[in-house]
Amino acid sequence: MNTTSILFASNKLRDIERRFSADLSPLYGPDESRSLFLLLCEAFLGFDTTAFLLHRDEPVNQSDMLRFHWALLDLKEFRPVQHIIGHTSFCGCRIDVNSDVLIPRPETEELVRLLFQRFPLSQPPRRAADLCTGSGCIAIALKNHFPQCHVDAFDVSDKALAIARRNAGSNNSDIHFFQTDLLSDLESATAPYDLVVSNPPYICHHERASMSRNVTDHEPALALFVPDNDPLLFYKAIVRFSLRCLAPGGTVAVETNQLHALATSRLFADNGFNSCLLKDFRGNDRFVIASLSNP
Repeated sequence: MNTTSILFASNKLRDIERRFSADLSPLYGPDESRSLFLLLCEAFLGFDTTAFLLHRDEPVNQSDMLRFHWALLDLKEFRPVQHIIGHTSFCGCRIDVNSDVLIPRPETEELVRLLFQRFPLSQPPRRAADLCTGSGCIAIALKNHFPQCHVDAFDVSDKALAIARRNAGSNNSDIHFFQTDLLSDLESATAPYDLVVSNPPYICHHERASMSRNVTDHEPALALFVPDNDPLLFYKAIVRFSLRCLAPGGTVAVETNQLHALATSRLFADNGFNSCLLKDFRGNDRFVIASLSNP
């Protein structure tokens, strides 16, 4: 195809790499550009970093050249690399993603691993609820780590739930999914839960201008944004749900906006929870872990 010759000097992997670097470094920076290219090498060719170095002087077949060609054009339009590949990894699980769900972030994986530490395998949660499940990544990771735990997952979006159900099936995770609006109706929830976890929408609309185009142009606004005048909208709903559905001594774990993390922690404390605010690996206030005391 003539378009590939426009993009790449030759069909050798090193020349494809050079074009990626030249076109993407001004947009993403040299380190991120190389990381993106290596992710595509693994997805398209099955090459890890070592294999790439061993094969970078070898030619790439026409079919794979086309895949790199279209991927480069997509990346120049800030399409997320996870959408190009079609999936990402989360706590050892393969999670399919598209524009209907958020791409799981490292911070969310960190939250789940905190829960792995909080609940030893000898005393797993018996019932867990994942609110605003999106791709289902949290629910799937919990179910795979605690196979005896009954996991319910809730989301308002039927498109997100379709992806979540597919991910649960491909990971052999028996999860019960419910389409419901956390802000108005969670009658399908079956209390009590030992664990309630959520990564809800928490970005105020005024923050949009400072966000990357690969997020604002390609990920669902429904899962990202809350009104500027009510940044704790979803956390208020999580508190209401937890007061009704959390077992005595149960745990609530949420990811938060660092700008409103202290207020989120205080919201739980003001409603009778023992609340703890934790930082993420970048040093930002990110997680609230709260519990209800045993009577």
